[in-house]
Amino acid sequence: MNTLEPLTKFLPTGFATLVEREITRYVRRPLNTFLPPFITNVLYFSVFGVILGGRIQQQGGVPYIQFILPGLVVLGAISNAFENASFSIFHGRWNEYIHEALTAPLTYREMVGAYVAASALRGALIGVLIALIGAAFTTVGLASAFYVVAFMVVITTLFAAFGVVGGLWAEDFDHLTVLSQFILRPLVFFGGVFYSLDVLPPFWRTVSLLNPMVYMVNGVRYGFLGHADIRPGVSLAVLTGLTVVVLAIDVWLFERGYGLTD
Repeated sequence: MNTLEPLTKFLPTGFATLVEREITRYVRRPLNTFLPPFITNVLYFSVFGVILGGRIQQQGGVPYIQFILPGLVVLGAISNAFENASFSIFHGRWNEYIHEALTAPLTYREMVGAYVAASALRGALIGVLIALIGAAFTTVGLASAFYVVAFMVVITTLFAAFGVVGGLWAEDFDHLTVLSQFILRPLVFFGGVFYSLDVLPPFWRTVSLLNPMVYMVNGVRYGFLGHADIRPGVSLAVLTGLTVVVLAIDVWLFERGYGLTD
């Protein structure tokens, strides 16, 4: 039986084939895909949740370990979505096998959509993994399944789309490290993963609102805990609009061959 048959009933064959290839690439390497975030988040929950949480007691009206769980889910999900897309695009350029996709009977929208969909799925899987790890340390609630799912779909898609831009821009592997370690992660750590905005002085709370990660973390936190520092509906609408813009930029870059034909 053709493994693509369930997809090709509803999706174009070329698009489904590229999605399957990208998903297979990371599923076949579970030690690289799932083990690092597993170990990292066990350490996060152990150190920040159990040891530090025993001293802080509560943050935002809930036990500290429950408070940080949504932020860790966001951190793992968007990091993996971004890194998967950027690495896949860059590695394909580096080894010149991305030309197979460029010469296939695919539109630019289908190519971008395939890379983004596969990478967003990886981010979502890591997010679920982190939530399951958290369940081993504390009670994981679900105040609004709609907001959890909606925000996870939007933010993983957004950062997969950003990853496409990064993969096209990078000229060597060091550039990918710079993007991930020195831009993405600092924004997340200052995005309210480990603290509530209410503990900040008024000036720094206002400055924090310029960080888009604040809206992502608070949106997912609302889905898990039922409350957050920022209204989730507004955050979701803004992030959805930003996602559409970045996807349009991805398609525009592909159409012009940016990073692909140099």
